[in-house]
Amino acid sequence: MTLMTWDSTWSVNVKEIDAQHQKLIGIVNDLHDAMKAGKVRDVLGGVLTELADYTVYHFGAEEKLLQAHGYPGYGAHRKEHETLTKEVLDLKARCDRGGLILTINVMAFLKDWLTGHILKTDKNYSSFLNGKGVY
Repeated sequence: MTLMTWDSTWSVNVKEIDAQHQKLIGIVNDLHDAMKAGKVRDVLGGVLTELADYTVYHFGAEEKLLQAHGYPGYGAHRKEHETLTKEVLDLKARCDRGGLILTINVMAFLKDWLTGHILKTDKNYSSFLNGKGVY
């Protein structure tokens, strides 16, 4: 059983962003699957690197889109991205130092991080961008 399953309730009605969100969910699910299979030591560093890199890429793309269309909540949204990016990079750094043990608590953090950001923060810009003709 996967940790998170994409469905229409996750959609922000912007095709590019929805695809990126699905990719992020897939990366977290890969980590969860490895943990359940007892193979986390083999994949932890690589998956966290992929998650950190893709998070930076996704947030950059999202911010560029929001800024280009004059989203009024851009500043607060960017600040949340900075906080979330730091948290993911901190996890990666702990892993690199050998100090990260992947636990249910870490997986819960990653799930809550994605769920909270997409379903609360990102959903806020959906109708704004759609009103600008961005789908």
